Amino acid sequence: MQNKGLIKLFAILFGIVSIYQLSFTFITNKVEDKAETFAINKIPESTEGYVVKREVEETRYLDSIGNETVFDVGVASFTYNEAKDKELNKGLDLKGGINVILEISVKDILKGLANNSKDPVFNKALANADKASKNSDKPYVDLFFQEFEAIKGDAKLASPDIFANKILSEEINFQMSDNEVKPVIRRKVDESIVSAFEVLRKRIDRFGVTQPNIQRLGTTGRILVELPGAKDINRVKRLLQSTAQLEFWETFKNEEVMQYLMQVNERLRTIVKTSSKQEEPQQEDASEIDSLLADAEQDSLESVGQANPLFDLAVAPGAQGGPVLMSFATKDTAQVNAYLNMREIKQLLPAELQNARFAWSKPGANEEVIDLYALKSNREDQPPLSGGVVVDAQQTYDQRGNPAVSMQMDGKGAKIWEELTGKAYREGNFIAIVLDNIVYSAPGVTSGPISGGNSEITGQFTLNEAIDLANVLRAGKLPASADIIQSEVVGPSLGQEAINSGMMSFIIAMVLVLLWMLFYYGRAGWFADVALIFNIVLIFGVLAGLGAVLTLPGIAGIVLTIGMSVDANVLIFERIKEELSKGKGQMQAVADGFGNALSSILDANITTGLTALILFIFGTGPIQGFATTLMIGIATSLFTAIFITRLLVDWYIGRKKSLQFATGITKNLFRNVNIDFLAKRKMSYTISGVILIVAVGSLFTQGLNQGVDFVGGRSYQIRFEHPVNPTELATELNDGLGSVEVKTFGAANQVKVTTKYKVDEEGTEIDREIQDILYTTLQKHLPEGLSESEFVSGGDSKQYGIMQSVKVGPTIADDIKRNAIWAIVGSLIVVFLYILLRFRKWQFSIGAVAAVFHDVLIVLGVFSLTYKFMPFNMEIDQAFIAAILTVIGYSLNDTVVVFDRIREITSERGWKAGQNINLAINSTLSRTLNTSLTTLVVLLAIFIFGGESIRGFMFALIVGVIVGTYSSVFIATPIMFDTLKNKGENVLKKKEEETEAEK
Repeated sequence: MQNKGLIKLFAILFGIVSIYQLSFTFITNKVEDKAETFAINKIPESTEGYVVKREVEETRYLDSIGNETVFDVGVASFTYNEAKDKELNKGLDLKGGINVILEISVKDILKGLANNSKDPVFNKALANADKASKNSDKPYVDLFFQEFEAIKGDAKLASPDIFANKILSEEINFQMSDNEVKPVIRRKVDESIVSAFEVLRKRIDRFGVTQPNIQRLGTTGRILVELPGAKDINRVKRLLQSTAQLEFWETFKNEEVMQYLMQVNERLRTIVKTSSKQEEPQQEDASEIDSLLADAEQDSLESVGQANPLFDLAVAPGAQGGPVLMSFATKDTAQVNAYLNMREIKQLLPAELQNARFAWSKPGANEEVIDLYALKSNREDQPPLSGGVVVDAQQTYDQRGNPAVSMQMDGKGAKIWEELTGKAYREGNFIAIVLDNIVYSAPGVTSGPISGGNSEITGQFTLNEAIDLANVLRAGKLPASADIIQSEVVGPSLGQEAINSGMMSFIIAMVLVLLWMLFYYGRAGWFADVALIFNIVLIFGVLAGLGAVLTLPGIAGIVLTIGMSVDANVLIFERIKEELSKGKGQMQAVADGFGNALSSILDANITTGLTALILFIFGTGPIQGFATTLMIGIATSLFTAIFITRLLVDWYIGRKKSLQFATGITKNLFRNVNIDFLAKRKMSYTISGVILIVAVGSLFTQGLNQGVDFVGGRSYQIRFEHPVNPTELATELNDGLGSVEVKTFGAANQVKVTTKYKVDEEGTEIDREIQDILYTTLQKHLPEGLSESEFVSGGDSKQYGIMQSVKVGPTIADDIKRNAIWAIVGSLIVVFLYILLRFRKWQFSIGAVAAVFHDVLIVLGVFSLTYKFMPFNMEIDQAFIAAILTVIGYSLNDTVVVFDRIREITSERGWKAGQNINLAINSTLSRTLNTSLTTLVVLLAIFIFGGESIRGFMFALIVGVIVGTYSSVFIATPIMFDTLKNKGENVLKKKEEETEAEK
């Protein structure tokens, strides 16, 4: 090997840089352990709410030492904050946190650009686009244009009632055609999405988690947000979904509205009485009542007090002369809204209340009670002052020392604010401060007009709520609402369990592979082991250096790399043994062995790398982590096997020492094997045919257990104190959530609950409603005293409750399924073309792709046949697609090695009716079984010790490796032989004749 000095230098530098990159992770972990110990010592477990308080103390400790030097290497020193930026990033499944995909409402953007047009054609086109978007992957704006064209008649996009308005007057005029308007609207929509992205980025930057990730997903209007380590999930969701639509409204006083509310109560008494006696009211009233009360949280109208239907719901009346009308239980707000929105009730509004707008307060210290206000609206429903005038906002404290938010307005806003507060002062009125249609406070003005544009928002805030409110106001409002269409929440305790199980499987797999190499190759196995350990250091170092995220599937990718990287050393050592058996000296045998194995190593790793690349392109989140580590592992494995192992072997032989590439037990294994594989191809075709018929039959009859990734819905991993019966839990939950699926997930005290309840509806209130139902229904199975907040956040130190939750909307579920199909099809096409390019015969490609189809169908069939009784999760989700693509890569890896040897031997010795093909298969048998065995050992270690969440993923890989090893010998090669037989014999016969003539 030439340039040994350069390779040694590069290896040394590469190793030092990797260790240097990983050192930041060790340093920060050490500091964070100190912070955790400090918090535990300061807040004893007996303290109420100790989990949250410890988290606060831990954060304060780390903030206090953030700029202190924690790492000094002589030439450079680093503070904790600097080291934190350089550490190895851990994903949600290892650290806990939240991963969401937000979809910015393009419909809201279009309505804003049209100045909230009331044009019937415009609004009909929007409604039709809503329906079309559920079954289409086209951008919403294109669907809107499509629907508008279908119904527009004489209407134009550039009409004054649609887009030729004062908002777009500088860019759109009445004379423009629809085709001229469309690019302007597309650009404006894209600008709004970019604006939303920047607003969210600013909010997240101020949220306080380390290593947040936010990125746009193409041009779809979707934004991915990952916040590893975030623990207050409801706070995160509020932060992300709040549009920060700040408004200032004058309010009606209590006594100004009370007469109307009395009339409402009186009229409702008649309506409720009529309904409860089931008399026959007017048809339109009956149907209106039914529809408006359908979602109310009462079982029936009979459950409402009959004497005073509205007043009996009130918890307390508002103070005389104040802005609060009445206080109600939070659970009754849907009932009250239904009453107030009834057409017959609205007809009772007197002239002075015609533009009244009812609004609810923000929940205070007692979250079960909220207040009702009446705001002084107008025909345009526009507030006298909006949040667009706010130029700065800070978290402060009010006169009583409670958290508050102070704001500074611009010049225009300051003038309007002075007029508004002056009017309120003169008339003794109140000004409601409303954020996203929720009244945060409604203070009176007691000291005259407020000049200068300064104002303050109070309202029984927690400190975090005040900080978040200041942040969202400072970052600005979202141009449109943001809906969470996909989310994954992982509790921090579950993340720690994943780390423990992942490291356990990693260590066990590593030890088994190292011992096997020593057992099989003796002293040469030591050199392979050193190269393998160096390979692992390089993988982690590269991950840290690139800022990549390590996930549990990523650890699986690294462990799988251990098994696959052994393949390169096995190929090399087997070729060296062949050269030695030919009587060559050690130096020559080593040189020829490395040289002859290079082609197979490159081909095998390139095909696996191509499938990993496709997985990276089409996958998201943890699946990208798996693909990333797999690609890095392939690159580092090539380097260590080809160069590091070679350096060690050459160094040892150079000392005039004899190196045997086997032990006494394994020396003669697989030597002189002469199996006629091709003669058995009819039998293999028959066996595979029967298996495939059963597999396909099961797929058509039983189908697959599709997870929420592909069908939409919500799933919750819930842990109890004692073992539970999933069938019993499903029966209990059916009353509140409709049809649910409950399965044991791992241990007998843990289940996975899957539901499609209100999957089409967005908003944190739906998530909260489902969590309430889960907690209320399952409370008797939970530890005594476990609060709902502890249940939702994953519980106390005993760690019971919701450990992980996933939500996928039906629209994005369709997109995920479509991307999965494209990933599989794309990988097959790419690999077909690569093999065609390398072997120059389409028959080789057909054989390889046929074997891949065979393997994939069998894996799918096994899952279809067994998912109903297997004791672990076998859902078809994104992780399963990653497994299928990995099976494709492994199968091709195996097949390409066999094909390489066939090409080599037949080009030297001729076709000879398939004899030399059998010779090629027999000569690779040792490598095939060795690699398969080491890979299976690794996969079994992960399967047993790697945690419940990836057990189904590992099972798919185990089945894939077994059938992939079988298919490379018994499917790919026979199909290649049968399709190439006649042509091959003629071509090779002619080549043999030409060779003889030359002699």
